Amino acid sequence: MTAMAPARTETDLSFLLDHTSHVLRTQMAAALAEVGLTARMHCVLVHALEEERTQIQLAELGDMDKTTMVVTVDALEKAGYAERRPSSTDRRARIIAVTDAGAEMARHSQEIVDGVHRAALNTLPEDEREVLVRAMNRLVGGHLATPAEAPQQARRARERTN
Repeated sequence: MTAMAPARTETDLSFLLDHTSHVLRTQMAAALAEVGLTARMHCVLVHALEEERTQIQLAELGDMDKTTMVVTVDALEKAGYAERRPSSTDRRARIIAVTDAGAEMARHSQEIVDGVHRAALNTLPEDEREVLVRAMNRLVGGHLATPAEAPQQARRARERTN
C-alpha cells in the first residue's frame, strides 16, 4: 500500500501571503533602486521626518538589527540625505536628522512606494481592492496581530508603516 498525502481542507494562506509579500518586496526594491535607495533607507527617511528619533528607535520601527541600521544610516549620510546629530532633548542621545535633499528624496520615494502598491491593487477590480484591504487590515489588527511564541523564533515580519 502506498501512502498518500493528506488532502488539503483549507486554502494555503501561508503560501499566498508569503508569495505576494516576496514579489511585492522585489518590485519595491527594484523601483527604489532606480533612485539609489533601498526600502530600509526609505523607511529611515520617512520615520526620521515624522519626529526626532534616535538610531535605536528607527531601527525598531524598521525591524533592523543594530549593524543593518548603522550601514543604512552610513549610506544615507554618504548620499547627503541624513546626518547623525545630538538630540535637542537629550545631549547624550544621537538622532538621525534628514537633510533638505533627504526630505525631497523621501517625498519622491514615497511616491514610488505608493505607486508600487497602487499598481498591485489596480490589478484587481475596484470592489475587490476594497475588500482585500479591509480583510487584510482585520487580520493584521485581529487574529494575526501578534506572533505566536515558537520554540525557534521565526523571522519577524516588518512592522506596518501606515
